[in-house]
Amino acid sequence: MDLLRFTTAGSVDDGKSTLIGRLLYDSRSIHQDQYEAIERASAVQGNGAINLALLTDGLRAEREQGITIDVAYRYFSTPQRKFIIADTPGHIQYTRNMVTGASTAELAIILIDARNGVLQQSRRHGFIASLLQMPHILVAINKMDLVGYSEEVYREIVADYREFVQRVDIDDVVFIPISALEGDNVVEQSGRMDWYRGPTILHHLETVKVGEGRNVVDFRFPVQYVIRPNQNFRGYAGQVVSGSIAPGEDIVVLPSGQESRVHSIVRMEDDIQRARAGDSVVITVEDDIDIGRGDMIVRRRNQPQITRSIDADICWMSEQPMKTNRRWILQHATRSVQAVVGNVIYRMNVDTLHRETADTFGLNDIGRIEFELADPLFVDAYRVNRETGSFILIDPDTNNTVAAGMIRGAAQHVPPVGRVTTMERPVSPGVVWDDLYIPREERERQQGHQAAVIWMTGLSGSGKSTIARALEKRLFKHGARTMSIDGDQVRHGLCGDLSFSEADRTENSRRVSEAARLFFEQGSITICALVSPYRQDRAYPRHIIPEERFFEVHVDCDLEICKDRDPKGLYRKALDHEILDFTGISAPYEPPENPELLLQTHVLSVEECVDQIVAMLVTHGIMQDID
Repeated sequence: MDLLRFTTAGSVDDGKSTLIGRLLYDSRSIHQDQYEAIERASAVQGNGAINLALLTDGLRAEREQGITIDVAYRYFSTPQRKFIIADTPGHIQYTRNMVTGASTAELAIILIDARNGVLQQSRRHGFIASLLQMPHILVAINKMDLVGYSEEVYREIVADYREFVQRVDIDDVVFIPISALEGDNVVEQSGRMDWYRGPTILHHLETVKVGEGRNVVDFRFPVQYVIRPNQNFRGYAGQVVSGSIAPGEDIVVLPSGQESRVHSIVRMEDDIQRARAGDSVVITVEDDIDIGRGDMIVRRRNQPQITRSIDADICWMSEQPMKTNRRWILQHATRSVQAVVGNVIYRMNVDTLHRETADTFGLNDIGRIEFELADPLFVDAYRVNRETGSFILIDPDTNNTVAAGMIRGAAQHVPPVGRVTTMERPVSPGVVWDDLYIPREERERQQGHQAAVIWMTGLSGSGKSTIARALEKRLFKHGARTMSIDGDQVRHGLCGDLSFSEADRTENSRRVSEAARLFFEQGSITICALVSPYRQDRAYPRHIIPEERFFEVHVDCDLEICKDRDPKGLYRKALDHEILDFTGISAPYEPPENPELLLQTHVLSVEECVDQIVAMLVTHGIMQDID
C-alpha cells in the first residue's frame, strides 16, 4: 500500500492532538488496551469525558502541563493506505519542531480555531510548509460546533487564508470544516453541515496523490559503506535517494569524476534489475575505482552541481545564537564538510513575510545564508530534489544539530538586504546628470497620451511575449507611441553577457528597467515582458518610474500548463539538466504580492488579456478609450 507522511500544526489549543486522536479512534486504529489507558488518564483529569488528545501526548510531563512540547509520531493504516503522523506543537517558540516534523512530510494539516479565525501562527505554519516545498496543504477549520456550524464563518476564514496563500509558494490547498471533539467531517460526513459537500479529513488523506515531492528522474546514490566480505566482491552500500538505476548504465563517481558502468545491484543477497528511490541496495561497478563513504554515484549525463559554496534557506534550531566567525560541520546526505558563514543575506519576518537585515540568527529564526565549504558538495536545488537539496548544521564541540537548511543552489554572492540593494542606481565616476532637452510632458501633449511602463512578469510559457506583441500592435494601430522590450531580445546585445544565475537575473532586470525608463521619458507606453522572478528585482523599476505610471502585470499560468506548452522546448531541456537555473524547475519564482493586474492565461484568451490591459490604461488616464 501507499504510505502518506503528514504533519499537523496549529496555534495553542486549536485541537491538533484531539484531531489525531479522533482519526485513530474513529478509524479503529487503536488497541483496546490503549483505549483503556486513556480512559484511566481521562478519569484522573476529572472532566468526565474521554480525552482523545492523550493518544498523541505520550509523555507524562506533557500531560501534566497540558501542552504538547515535542514532535509526537503515530502510525496507523486503513484498507486504502498507511500513514505516519507527526504532531508538532503550535507555539511560536517551537518553530524548529514543526520544521523537523514537516521535513519528510508530503501533506500538512493546518488547524484553525473557527472562533479565532486566521492568526499570525496560521500564516507562519503555511509559510513554513511552503518553504519546505510541501506538495499538499489541508486547512482544517476546527471547533465548528462552537460557532453553531456557521457556513458564513467558514467562508470568511477560507477567503482570508486564500488571500495569504497567494503570497507564498503553495499550489494545492483544501479547506475542510470540522469538529474534532464531536467527530464532524473527520472520518464520517457531518449531518450538521449539510452546506459542505467536500471530503472528510480521512477521505482526503486516503485519496490525495502521494509521491509528488519525490524526484524520480535524477539518479542520486550517496555511498554509506564499502562492502568487502571477501577478495572477490567489492560493493557500495547506500540508499537510492532519487531516480533509478539498472545494470549496464553509465555512471560517474563524485567528486573524483571517475567513470564506469553498473555491473550489478544487490538487495537482500539477491540481484535485482532496477533500484528505485527509497531502495537500500549494494551496487557493484565494472571497473576497479576508488569509491568511499561520502562519495556520490550518479549518471554520467545527469549530474548535480559540484560546489564549494551554497546559497540556502535555514531554520536556526539552537538556543545559542549563530556565530559567523566559527566553523561548523555541514552534513549533506552521507558527506560531512567544514563550513563557515560567508554572507547573511536576510532574516525573514515570518509573520509579515518581510525580509530584514541581520548579522546573526537566534532560536527559531528563518532566513537566507551563503556558506563557504572546505570540500565540495554535490547538490541539487531543494525545490527539485528534497534529498540532495537539504542538510543539517552541527556544532563540532557538542555534536548538537544547530540548523536545518534547504539549498537554493551554488552561492552567487547575493548582496545582503540593507547593504547593497537594487534600489541604488549605479553612476559612472565623474558623470553629472543632464535633464532631457525635450521634457516628457511636452512629448505627452504632442502625442495625446501619457507615458507608462507595463511590466509583465510570469513563468516561461505563460504567454507574456504573445500578449505583449498583441498589445503593442493594438496601441500602435491606435496611434500611440509604444515600445516593447522582450526578455529574449535583450539577451542579444544589451544583456548578452549575462547568465541565468540569481545575481545576473538581477542585473538583467536592472538593465531592462533603465532602458524602459529612457523610453518612458521619450513619452512611450513601454511594455516589458520578461520572467523577472524575484520581487526585489521588480521593485527596482517601480522605484525609478513615477508610481502612478508603473503597472505590474502578473501573467499567471499553472506550471504544468507551461510545461505542456513549452513553445521553445526549454522545460524539456531544464528537466534533462541541459539548462541550469531555470525558473520553475531549478530556480524559484516569486509571484507578485499586489500586482496592478492579474491575467490568468489558462482561462483568458490573448485578446481578453489585451482588453484588460487597455481598460487599465484608460481607467488610470494614460490614454483615451480605444477599440
